[in-house]
Amino acid sequence: MASSTLLGIGGLASHSASPNLAITGLASGLDWATIVTELASAERAPETQWEAEQTTISAQQSAYSTISSDLSAFQLDAETLMDPSFFNSVTAASTNPMVASAEASGTAIGSYTFNITQLATAAQLNGATYVSQVLDPGGDPGTVTIGSASFSTPVTAGTFTVDGAQVTIATTDSLQDVFNAIAKATNNQVSASYSATTDKISLTSSNGSSITLGSSADSSNFLQVAQLYNDNGSGTENTGSITSTAALGRVNTSGVMSGADLNTPISDGGNGKGEFIINGVTFNFNASTDTIQDILDNINQSTAGVSAAYDSINNRFVLTNTTTGDVGIAMQDVTGNFLNATGLSGGTLSHGKNLLYTLNGSAQPIVSQSNTISSASSGITGLSVTAAAKGSTTVSVGMDTATISNTIQQFVSDYNTLQTYIGTEQAVTTGSTGSVTPGTLTGDETTTDIGSSLRSWMASVENIPGTSGTVTQLADLGFTSNGSNNTLSTSDSSTIASLLNTNLSDVEALFSNSTSGLATRINSFITSTLGANGTLPTRTADLTQQNTDITTQISNLEAKITSDTNSWDSEFQAMETAEAQTNQELTYLSQGVSNGSL
Repeated sequence: MASSTLLGIGGLASHSASPNLAITGLASGLDWATIVTELASAERAPETQWEAEQTTISAQQSAYSTISSDLSAFQLDAETLMDPSFFNSVTAASTNPMVASAEASGTAIGSYTFNITQLATAAQLNGATYVSQVLDPGGDPGTVTIGSASFSTPVTAGTFTVDGAQVTIATTDSLQDVFNAIAKATNNQVSASYSATTDKISLTSSNGSSITLGSSADSSNFLQVAQLYNDNGSGTENTGSITSTAALGRVNTSGVMSGADLNTPISDGGNGKGEFIINGVTFNFNASTDTIQDILDNINQSTAGVSAAYDSINNRFVLTNTTTGDVGIAMQDVTGNFLNATGLSGGTLSHGKNLLYTLNGSAQPIVSQSNTISSASSGITGLSVTAAAKGSTTVSVGMDTATISNTIQQFVSDYNTLQTYIGTEQAVTTGSTGSVTPGTLTGDETTTDIGSSLRSWMASVENIPGTSGTVTQLADLGFTSNGSNNTLSTSDSSTIASLLNTNLSDVEALFSNSTSGLATRINSFITSTLGANGTLPTRTADLTQQNTDITTQISNLEAKITSDTNSWDSEFQAMETAEAQTNQELTYLSQGVSNGSL
C-alpha cells in the first residue's frame, strides 16, 4: 500500500502542469523579488559615494581648464611685453589719408611732407585687333548655325522684334534662317544680309523708312549679339539701314586652339611641343589638345609677372604687368606661333608710369616704380607710405605710447581675472543656517601655489642694472594691491602715460629684461606650469586617473551585484520549486484521505 501511494504521488508530480516558479511568491507566498532588489541596493550603496567623488572631480577638472585658459591669456600679454622691440612701437598718421597712408618703425620718428604728382600704373601690351576669323569666311550665311557660331556671346533662342513684328528663332537655325524669318515677319519690309568683308550684318528697309528694333517682350538676345541697335552711337537716327557696330567674329578660347577661329591658325610645330617665353618664363602647349584658355590660365598662375586675357570687345589679347612702373614685357615664340597667331607679338605696348613725388619740398621729383614709397626710394629707414591719389599730405611718426599703455593694462587685467577666478573657486561659503560649503578648489595646494607665486612675482621689486631705478615695480606705474585678495587695483593711466613719455627705457626693462624682467619671469613660470610636466597637466592627469579608477570600481561592483542577484534568484527559485513540490504532495494526500483511497 505504501509503495503504491508513493508511486501515485510521483506520478501526480511528474504529470501535472509545472507552475512558473520565476514569479515571486507563487508557491511560497514570499515576495522574494523585492528582497533580491533590496539586497542589490544595499550592496550598491558605496556607488553613491563614488559618484559624488566623480562629480567633485569633474568640477575640479572644469575649474583647472578655466585656470589653464586664463593662464594662457595672461601669458600672451607677457610674451608681448617681454619683447624689447614692442617698446619701439610707433604710430604713423597721415593728415590726408585719401592721398596716402603710412606704416613705420621706431627708426622713422619725425614729420614728413609728401606731394604726389603722378601715380604709378602698370604697363599693358595690347595685341593686334581682330585676330579672329570673320563669322562666315565663305560668305554663305546658310552654313552658319547661330547657336555654335563664334559670336562674342552665345545666341539664345526665343523672340526679338523688328519694326513691331516678332521674329522667332532657335539655336539650331542658320544665319540665313534668321534672315528669312525677319523678312517673313515684316512682310518683306525689312531684309537682312551678311558681309564677309566687313564681318557685319545689315538690316535694310525696302521703302527707306527708319527701322525700329527691340521691345520689352524680347526673349532672345540676337540683336545684342549681332550688335544691331537703333542708336549706333553716331547721334543720328537710322535712315532705312542698320549695320552691326563692329565685326562679329570672335576667338573661341574654350575649344582646342587648332580650331580657335583665329585668322592665323595656331601651330605647335607639328609635334605637340609648342613653346614660347614671356619675361623669361617658358610655356609649353599642344595645339591639338590645349585650349587658349588653358594657356591664359597657365600664364596667370606663373611667375612671369603678367596677367593675360582675351578682350572680346576689341577682339584682341592683352598682357598686363602685375607690378606698376615704366617697365616692358619681353616675349618670344620658340616653337610654333602662339604669340604671333594671337597677335601679341605684333601688339603695342602702353607704357606704365612711375610714381612721382616730392619730399619735404624737394626741388626735384623722386621716382618710385611702385605706389608704395619704401626707404629705398625716400631714404627714410623704417617708413613705408602708400600713395592712393595725387595731392599733398604730411606723415607724422611718433612713439605709440597708447598701445604700450593699453597692453600693460591688459596684462594687469588678465592677471586680475585669473586671481579672481581662483579666489572664487577656493572660497568657503556659509549658509543662513550656519552650514559651511567649501569651494571646488578649497584647500587645493596646486591652485594656491599658482595664485601665491603670481602674486609674489607681480609685487616684486627689481633694481635692473643699467636703468635709472625710477621704475622698479608695478606700483611705480600706478598699480597697487587690493590687500584683501591677490588682485591689483585699477591702473592710474596718467602715471603710465607720463613714464612712457619720460622714462620709456626703465619701463621696457621692468618687463623685458632677459633675466629680471617681470614679463620674462611670468612667461617662464606659466610655461613651467602649463608644460607637459607642469603642475596643472600633472594634477589634471591625476584627477583623470582617479575618475577612471572609480569608474572601474563601479563596473566591478556592478558585475558582482549581477552575479549575486543571479545567485539569489536561483536560490529563491529553488525554494519555490521545493515549496511547490511539497504543496502538490500535501494536496494529493488530502484528496486521498477525503475520498478513502488512502
